[in-house]
Amino acid sequence: MRAAHPTAIAAAIDVELRRNRNPARAPAEKAYLKSDLDFLGVGLPQMRQIVRGVKRADDRLDRRQLVSLASILWRTPVFERRMMAVLLLEAFEPLLQPVDIALLERLIRQSKTWAFVDELAIVIVGPLVERSPGLLRVLDRWAQDSDFWVRRSAMLALLRPLRWGRGDFLRFARYADRMLEDREFFIRKSIGWILRETGKRQPDVVYAWLLPRAARASGVTVREAVKYLSGAQRAEVLSAYGSAPGRR
Repeated sequence: MRAAHPTAIAAAIDVELRRNRNPARAPAEKAYLKSDLDFLGVGLPQMRQIVRGVKRADDRLDRRQLVSLASILWRTPVFERRMMAVLLLEAFEPLLQPVDIALLERLIRQSKTWAFVDELAIVIVGPLVERSPGLLRVLDRWAQDSDFWVRRSAMLALLRPLRWGRGDFLRFARYADRMLEDREFFIRKSIGWILRETGKRQPDVVYAWLLPRAARASGVTVREAVKYLSGAQRAEVLSAYGSAPGRR
């Protein structure tokens, strides 16, 4: 038995989104994300519930149907439709193949908000790259891209294994070193975020990398990065950060 056609699944998703819409919350969400998209005001728990319903009804969805469904949902400039595309790609991520990195890059470039970018990078691109190490060269290219969302994605795609004391810290460090003085908040924040998560299991690694670079780093990066260092390590990094010209 084959899964329903992607167009039919998308139509059923639209019905569920309309059923769960909340016009009262939509303006606040739009303002919070500073987005040009239209909003229905559907909460993330409700969207995840819809995804679970799709999985129950269409567990035989294949890769081509998944990519088609995600593309159909993404096509309309409505936040919840696009988020459903992302959540479905997450739910069926094991179906994706290396060739699908082109689709994921396109979605990242069109996202224009962390709400899509972070999900795409961390829970979709990241696992795909872990399964297909040849895609690391794509991350290397992304890390030098002119679009800061793409640069952020290159780093965040490495986050999940680093959280567990595994992963490619040297590759992240190479990316981060190049971006450490970037003026973009979302780059600074992502560097600090990844260092913070790495520091939960490898504080000495974070300390050794950050200390000689603290004077170059932004405040938002350093404040995040030192959270799981020892008291002595934290004090030393903050002292090095504060000694930079212009901060004395």
